[in-house]
Amino acid sequence: MKEAKFSTKSIWAGEKEQLAFGATQVPVVHSVSFGYDDMDEWYEVAIGNKPGHIYGRNTNPTVQAFEEKIRILEDAEAATSFSTGMAAISNTLSTLLFPGDRIVSIKDTYGGTNKIFTEFLPKQQVEVVLCNTGDHDAIEREVAKGCKVLYLETPTNPTVKITDIERMACAGKTVGAKVVVDNTFATPVNQNPLKLGADLVIHSATKFLGGHADALGGSVCGDKELVEAIYHYREINGATLDPMAAYLLLRGMKTLKLRVEQQNKNAAEIAEYLKTFDMVESVYYPGLPEHPHHDIAKKQMSGFGGMLSFAVKGGVATVRDLLPRLQYANRAANLGSVETVVGPSRTTSHVECTPAERAAMGIPEGLIRYSAGIEDIDDLKQDLAQAFQSIQTYAKR
Repeated sequence: MKEAKFSTKSIWAGEKEQLAFGATQVPVVHSVSFGYDDMDEWYEVAIGNKPGHIYGRNTNPTVQAFEEKIRILEDAEAATSFSTGMAAISNTLSTLLFPGDRIVSIKDTYGGTNKIFTEFLPKQQVEVVLCNTGDHDAIEREVAKGCKVLYLETPTNPTVKITDIERMACAGKTVGAKVVVDNTFATPVNQNPLKLGADLVIHSATKFLGGHADALGGSVCGDKELVEAIYHYREINGATLDPMAAYLLLRGMKTLKLRVEQQNKNAAEIAEYLKTFDMVESVYYPGLPEHPHHDIAKKQMSGFGGMLSFAVKGGVATVRDLLPRLQYANRAANLGSVETVVGPSRTTSHVECTPAERAAMGIPEGLIRYSAGIEDIDDLKQDLAQAFQSIQTYAKR
C-alpha cells in the first residue's frame, strides 16, 4: 500500500495506538500518575526500556498522540511537546547552548525570541550575533567564524521576510552547527525545513496547527538524539503540554491542510487588494512578485502562507482608527486561527520591545499584522473597503 498523503496523515497519524474502549477519537487522559502492580515492569517503563507512562510531567497518552502526529507530518525522526511555543524555543536553546557558546540568527525573529537573544542568553555568557534578515552573505560570514547553533525563522513575524533554509543549513553544517528553524508561519503544509537540511523544526502549535485559538502548545521535531536531549530538559524543567490542550491541538490538526490552503488563498488575495488603497504605504507578503525574497519563497515553499502585514499612512493614529472598524477580524495577539486576526506589532508580536528596538528591526509603528482566516474572501475584502472608507469619511468632517 502506498504511503498516505498529507491530509490523510493529518487525520489518522499517531492516533490508533492511543485509542481505547472502541473510541474513534483519542481520549483525554487527565490522570497524573500511571500505576503498576509489577515492580519490574514499572522499573522498565520508568527507565525507558518498555513503552508506557509513569507520571504526567514526563509523558501522557493524549500528548504522545499529538507528538506522533506532528512528527509524521514533518517527516521527522522524533518529536516532543511543550506547554507553549515559547517554551519550545527556550527549552531548545537552553538544551543546545552553554556558557562560551556562540549562536547566529537574524534580527527579525518573533519578539519573545528576540528577547531571549538580546536579554537572556547574554546573561548566560552565550555570544549572540544577529544578522540582517535576507543578507545571506553576512549570515554565512558569521557562521563561518564558528557557532554552536544557527537559528532561523522563516517567514518572519511580522514582516514575513524569507531566509534560504537550504543555503543556510549547508553553511551551518560546514562548521558543525545545529540548524534550528521556526516553521510556525509556514506550517508543514507549506514548508518542510528538515527536508531542506535543518536539524530541528519548531512550532508554536497554538497558531496554525491548532487553528482555533483555544489551546496553547509547542513542539520540536527532528534528529532523534537532539529531540531526546530537549525532552529530557523539558521533563526536568516542567514545561509540559496539558492533555486537554493536546486533544484540542489533535482535533485542529485534522483539518490543517484544508484550513491552510484556504488561508493561503485568502492572504494572497488580500495582499493584492491592499495595494489598491491610497492609505496603505506598503504590503509585506512573500507571494507578491515584488517581495524581495519572492524567488526564495517560491523555491522552498509550496504555498506562501496565511500571514501578511501592511503599513498604513498616519502610523499609530490610523491603526487606532482603522482596526476597530473591521467587522470580520478579531483584534487580538494571536494568529493562524480560522477567524481573521489583526493587530499592530506594538501590541502583538513585539510588545516586549521598545519603539526604538522595533524600528531597528524594520517594524514601523503603523504596521498591521493580518492573519487571514477562512472566511469568504469577498466578505474580507468588503470589510477592509468599508473600514478604509469609514476613516476617510470621518477625516473629512
